[in-house]
Amino acid sequence: MSKKIKKASNSSQTEEQTEVSQPPMGFKMIWREFTKDKFAMGSLILLVLLLVGIFVGAMMFNQESVTTVSIFDKYAPPGAEKSEFAGETFLLGADEGGRDVLGLLLIGARNSIMIGFAITITTSLIGLFVGIVSGYFGGLVDTILMRIVDFVLILPITMIIIVLVSVIPDYNPVTFVGVLSLFYWVGKARLFRSVTLSEVRRDYVSASKIMGTSTMKIIFREVTPNLSSLIITNLTMNFAGNIGIETTLTYLGFGLPPKFPSLGTLIAYAADGTVLQEYLWVWLPASILIVVMMLSINYVGNAIKRSADARQRLG
Repeated sequence: MSKKIKKASNSSQTEEQTEVSQPPMGFKMIWREFTKDKFAMGSLILLVLLLVGIFVGAMMFNQESVTTVSIFDKYAPPGAEKSEFAGETFLLGADEGGRDVLGLLLIGARNSIMIGFAITITTSLIGLFVGIVSGYFGGLVDTILMRIVDFVLILPITMIIIVLVSVIPDYNPVTFVGVLSLFYWVGKARLFRSVTLSEVRRDYVSASKIMGTSTMKIIFREVTPNLSSLIITNLTMNFAGNIGIETTLTYLGFGLPPKFPSLGTLIAYAADGTVLQEYLWVWLPASILIVVMMLSINYVGNAIKRSADARQRLG
């Protein structure tokens, strides 16, 4: 009897040890990676504070009033009193049109973030769908889809976007997101296709096919969840890149319309040598903000990327 009790206790201890020794999965692994990397954790906290500050701060400004020109406040320095509103001051000064730089900075950052996020989600959904369908079915379907991807990749995408932006009537942020999403999904499609090709060869997919599970259930309930870590990593890393694309195009004059400010709107003032040297408050805050935000997103993305690879994890 005592031997049976000892065996039962030993088996229960073994089960407890196996439960404890099981590696964390999903978000637990991502969080564990952040706790091991203090720099990534600091970047995550800083990024959250920036996003909250930008969106809350932007709610305190009216976009129409912020973008209204006031010639009497042209290049007003930080701390100068506003000519139209007695008692109010420009905390970060004014730009060439007498517009409040702080309001433009917060509203512009909010617009850049929202557009970057919209492009990231749209292109990721298209790329994920095309990549999984191509990798799962293979054969003729894979050939047709990949030839479309190859054709888009060889196009001069930047030039086409500039042309489309110039000729499309009633241009707005939704149109801008749509134009960019037409071209920036192809890289994601190739990435998800290559991973899906390896997944469909695994035993769980073969077993599901033998059991008669429908194709849609296999794709969306079995294959797609196994790509979750790659999807999260790809979303994070591309988010920073898409914000940079929007900022660059706006800087070149082919981004958002003038009535929709963005970070690129303020940075574009630095193209003028006089503004670059004498009116630092116009372009420097936006430049610092975008550098800090891009670095924070990249450090966060690297931590998430490490969590998906057992060979690179810190713990």
